[in-house]
Amino acid sequence: MIDKAKARERMVELAESVKYHNDLYYQQAAPEITDYQYDMLVKELEALERDFPEFADPNSPTKRVGGEITRIFQSVKHRYPMLSLDNTYSESELSDFDQRVFRILGEPCEYVGELKIDGVSISLIYRNGKLQQAITRGDGVQGDDVTANVKTIRSIPLQLLPGDYPDEFEVRGEIFMPRAGFEKMNRQRESEGESTFANPRNATAGTLKMQDSSIVAKRPLDAFFYYLLGENLTGETHFQRLNFLKSWGFKVNDIRIKAQGIKELLNYIAEVDHSRSQLPYDIDGVVVKVNSLSQQEKLGFTAKSPRWAISYKFKAEEAITRLLSIDYQVGRTGAVTPVANLEPVFLAGTTVKRASLHNADVMAGLDVRIGDFVHVEKGGEIIPKITSVDFSSRHGESLPVTFIEHCPECKTQLVRSSGEAAWYCPNEKGCPPQIKGKLEHFIARRAMNIDSLGEGKVEVLFEQGLLRNAADLYLLKFENLLGIEKILPQEDGKAPRKVSFREKTVENILKGIEDSKSVPFERVLFALGIRHVGETVAKKLARHFAGIDAIIEAKYENLISVDEVGDKIAGSIMNYFSDAENLAMVNQLRIAGLKMRIEEENIIQRSILQGKTFVVSGVFSGFSRDEIKQSIEQNGGKVSGSISSKTAFVLAGDNMGPEKRKKAEELGVKIISEEEYLRMLEI
Repeated sequence: MIDKAKARERMVELAESVKYHNDLYYQQAAPEITDYQYDMLVKELEALERDFPEFADPNSPTKRVGGEITRIFQSVKHRYPMLSLDNTYSESELSDFDQRVFRILGEPCEYVGELKIDGVSISLIYRNGKLQQAITRGDGVQGDDVTANVKTIRSIPLQLLPGDYPDEFEVRGEIFMPRAGFEKMNRQRESEGESTFANPRNATAGTLKMQDSSIVAKRPLDAFFYYLLGENLTGETHFQRLNFLKSWGFKVNDIRIKAQGIKELLNYIAEVDHSRSQLPYDIDGVVVKVNSLSQQEKLGFTAKSPRWAISYKFKAEEAITRLLSIDYQVGRTGAVTPVANLEPVFLAGTTVKRASLHNADVMAGLDVRIGDFVHVEKGGEIIPKITSVDFSSRHGESLPVTFIEHCPECKTQLVRSSGEAAWYCPNEKGCPPQIKGKLEHFIARRAMNIDSLGEGKVEVLFEQGLLRNAADLYLLKFENLLGIEKILPQEDGKAPRKVSFREKTVENILKGIEDSKSVPFERVLFALGIRHVGETVAKKLARHFAGIDAIIEAKYENLISVDEVGDKIAGSIMNYFSDAENLAMVNQLRIAGLKMRIEEENIIQRSILQGKTFVVSGVFSGFSRDEIKQSIEQNGGKVSGSISSKTAFVLAGDNMGPEKRKKAEELGVKIISEEEYLRMLEI
């Protein structure tokens, strides 16, 4: 066996070699060795670290594989607030920004234009060239420590290349998921029967908050960096500092420009807008910054954003194509949504074949007809939408479209309640998409969190006759599930996907179902899918009544006495629990072991704050924001997100939002400190 001295020497040598080749691959795009040779270097280093853990570096390249479990993401206050940027969608407003900058400076300035990556903002802290901490943007004042997960992203340097960098500094950037990696990941999830992600940004945000960093390591995350912060930094311009970051080993986007004036900047924006669909990642605009750091300092900041920067956001891309037909989809609540089938058209980097028409009123307002040429828009939506009709191209024989009268799935007569835009299928117990939708809602992350049962698996188990309602989940046995296979057809020309219930898959499903028995009562109540009862209302009902039996027995007047419960919600709750089948299912869930009473610590303990509404703002020394809100509710108070004449107190911590303070002063709402709040509880 190698002796300690040689082991230490070899570990240092291997670490440097891996860092060098990592930089060549991810930053320079100029690898010198094969993937296999690189993997062999990493494996040798891993073996030495196992044998000689006393020499292992916390920032070793082997940390890229993850493995650290983070149960709770600690909240960390930013040393420098992560402010948002003012947005504009028009060239005239960008010209106004240029004129404001000139008025304040009294002299011309140079601008830098950079791509606005559609991802998740991150702040990294480095000391002595080593990554110390990674913090999400959060509310701008404080964010979550996601260091273990960020260390797995191979384009982020754990240790910088040799260079003239400060002992300590902060760098900000955007973590994102390239389209190719996102699509490959979704295809793999489909093949395994897992639910797919809606878009790369959502996938990135969800991945960064995963508890197991080894799973994060397998996700195709990447990052670009664009802002350097710290004391005694060198460089006179923002562009120079971008080059510093690149020379230190950070990935900096090269599609950027130094513009001498607004005209040159607008040309750059037009070029980016024209070619953005060809980029391998999503962008939603261009960020414009004054280049000179001394001019930035002179311009300063508003309460919310720097005066020396602005975000030019691209308008949603639009195309014109022909409407071929209209399908009608039934959702979990029975709402019927019209979806347009289109002549395929390339839009925002993808071929679009379908678009939402929302509801009967929207269809009538558009006066859309089969054969029409329609304008299709794709912004942040998952499904594009039709925004208007090209009436000039309509042929004379077209006929108005009439919304269907019967459910397309079960043929039940549709109904429409007064004051609602949607038509509904009332056959909630016998309409297949409603049954499957309720099951998918029940297992969702914010409800029972049975993530081992993706959408495809629920559909298969429903078709196999094993699931008809939520209680059936808790009757599933290993022998019922093992060996089930089904090919599920895919829409929009995608390949069919196969769902297979192999041994490990079945074990994971049953474990997920068993683990769901520990989910707190308020989420069980939300999971039932009672119409109009969302997460917030479910929490308020749970805290008010403490258990399911009290809610079942509650009269109308009892229900509307609960904050945020009005006529519509009270009626929906009473209708749900007057149904014998619903009551039987709830009782089966109770027998299965689900929590049907609220945990003791979440019950309203005292009514000292009864009738008082609080708005919470800032950072507190003795509580997290969630803890202080929970304290208010446990003492009978109500927490609101905005200040109004009904607000009793604004509970202000450090760095209270200036707009909230201004609004409170205008309305005469009393602002209290954390200490005053605690004294209030002692009354």
